[in-house]
Amino acid sequence: MTTTESRPTTTTPPDAEKSQATKETLEDYTLRFAPRSYRRWTPVVVATTALGGIAYMADFSIGAGIGLAHGTGNALVAIAVAAAVIFVTGFPLAYYGARYNIDLDLITRGSGFGYYGSVLTSVIFASFTFIFFALEGSIMAQGLKLGLGLPLWLGYAVSTLMVIPLVIFGMKALSKLQVWTTPVWLVLMVAPLVYLIADDPGTVDRFLSYAGTDGEGGVNPASVLLGAGVCLSLIAQIGEQIDYLRFMPPKTGANKRGWWTAVIMAGPGWVVLGALKQAIGVFLAVYVIAGVGATAAPEPIRQFKGAFDAMMPSWLVIPLAVALVVISQIKINVTNAYSGSLAWTNSFTRVTRHYPGRMVFVLVNLGFALALMEADMFSFLNSILGFYSNCAIAWVVTVATDIGVNKYLLKLSPLQPEFRRGMLYAVNPVGTVAFVAASGLSIAMYFHALGDTLQPYSPVAAAVIAFALTPLMAIVTKGRYYLRRTDDGIDEPLLDAGGNPSAVTLDCHVCHQPYERPDLAACATHGAAVCSLCLSTDKGGDHVLPAQPITG
Repeated sequence: MTTTESRPTTTTPPDAEKSQATKETLEDYTLRFAPRSYRRWTPVVVATTALGGIAYMADFSIGAGIGLAHGTGNALVAIAVAAAVIFVTGFPLAYYGARYNIDLDLITRGSGFGYYGSVLTSVIFASFTFIFFALEGSIMAQGLKLGLGLPLWLGYAVSTLMVIPLVIFGMKALSKLQVWTTPVWLVLMVAPLVYLIADDPGTVDRFLSYAGTDGEGGVNPASVLLGAGVCLSLIAQIGEQIDYLRFMPPKTGANKRGWWTAVIMAGPGWVVLGALKQAIGVFLAVYVIAGVGATAAPEPIRQFKGAFDAMMPSWLVIPLAVALVVISQIKINVTNAYSGSLAWTNSFTRVTRHYPGRMVFVLVNLGFALALMEADMFSFLNSILGFYSNCAIAWVVTVATDIGVNKYLLKLSPLQPEFRRGMLYAVNPVGTVAFVAASGLSIAMYFHALGDTLQPYSPVAAAVIAFALTPLMAIVTKGRYYLRRTDDGIDEPLLDAGGNPSAVTLDCHVCHQPYERPDLAACATHGAAVCSLCLSTDKGGDHVLPAQPITG
């Protein structure tokens, strides 16, 4: 068996070395711990790269849709409520990803779901990536239609195909793309807002007094919760942030302040900028609605065209509006394609024990996204996001609760995350039961199965049930289904003296390549070390350690 994620050996011919190096960049440590030897970026670069991935225009559409339907007051409260929930739940996940250098799927495995149990949540996360890829692609197609006259179907294809070359090379290419495009994106986004407020302060009054299509005005719980449910569909964005944060350098005494700043800003802190964009979306939609109508007002290309119209010559308006949309779409959709390919590959490899390579699932994810775009998902955006949010909330709250409550308060969940096959049970009822119950009941509420009165409260139900059942299930099971064994058969410690994953390397006896200590376990038949990917693709289970009686 061979892997495509390892360093070339010193005996490899130069041409083969080049081929292996290319494959290493392509795979980007898809299924495993990200080794220290690969993590050579500073906390600032990692954070900038991660935040560059949230430059999407969907926030403007989401905010506009909520504001036009329920009024500015309800929209702003809904946005704030959702942002608070996303920040609180995202913090423990971001910390674990950055501290232990693993993605959200690997965190989920050891945080209540088990080795195969987290396949379900991987599929949910993959769905998140292609839903939002389709949303961003639709927005770009709208811009290309307005600016270049391209029909929507062709714009959908262009927005899909253009990201493939950028996604192939993973973190190395994405870090450069995000760092260099972020300043341009910020200027194009912020300048028109500042100009409109300075030039005509009355726009603020019209924005704040907008009552929405229901005509009621004021703030009411049902409207707030319906709006918050749509915003909470973005709770799974923390998974994409962690796909970058897992490349953080080790936390040391020298970089402690910068390390924490980067983790907080690029982890849960993404939602601060996201919430601001949603509020700006409401503002711009109210500003342009008189000119373009309620149907077109949620389209970001229409919003920014209207704003640019007020501040610059007409010949410059459409080129700049299209440039903003295209830059934003590229910045987020390379992340959507990248993270989606990781999630699909994780799921497929565990179920089939065959590793086809990440590029296969880049194309699969893009195929799903293109199908949604051609089905005109933009026209029923809020319905899709409202439904999806119930699953996403149940998952993220379950994992965050397991980390915050079961690990640190109840001490029933192992503090150090585990992801290797053989060390975990196939399914852990703690997270699986909590997630299925929370998502199932909240979806039933969303589709009015429990009555019209309770329908707006489905996001609340998803969060509350997941938060309550996760520790309850840990207490009922006494935490016995987290670890299948506590000893991985290797004497070398997993962590160094600073609590960071050890950089000590050992050779995998199956693929004969060196890997850092956290990526290895002892082989059941040979006693030598075997890497996590070889364990994942071991069809007969010959290398997987047997269960170990755990007492206490």
